[in-house]
Order: sequence, then C-alpha cells, then structure tokens
Amino acid sequence: MSKHQKQVRKPQDDLLPYAVIQAATAGDPDAISAVLCHYSGYITHMSLRTLHDEQGNSYLCVDEAMRRKLEMKLIAGILAFHVA
Repeated sequence: MSKHQKQVRKPQDDLLPYAVIQAATAGDPDAISAVLCHYSGYITHMSLRTLHDEQGNSYLCVDEAMRRKLEMKLIAGILAFHVA
C-alpha cells in the first residue's frame, strides 16, 4: 500500500476486547490503564480550553485538572460497571 492510500479502519478495530473490559471492571490496574489509554485522545479533546494572550491571540491548551477529573470519572464508571 502506498503512503497516499488511506487505510480503511473497521469499527471493530476500535473496540476494546471483552477480556480487557471484564478485567478492568474487576479492578485489574493493567486493564484499567488499557481502557484509559484507549480513551486518552477523546479525554484530551474534551479537556481542551481556548486561552487568549494580551494581544488577543487564541491558543488551545489542555486543562490538566479537567483531564484528570475526566480520567477519574472514567475509572469510577469502569469500577461501577457490571459485565454480564
């Protein structure tokens, strides 16, 4: 495949394996880390804030407090989730 061709990603390529989800809900730290890694791009995107300097220029920055809060909410959700 040449570098100009797009690789088509299938929706199932983006899914976490069931075993990882099951282990994460059981409290396995490595599995929880895998889930956090899987969602890190989304969490970072949701944590972006626009800042303005004295000249009125806009900058996008990651609000680290918001990012950590979202990560903690995800961890709490993982631990509260019951796998059938």
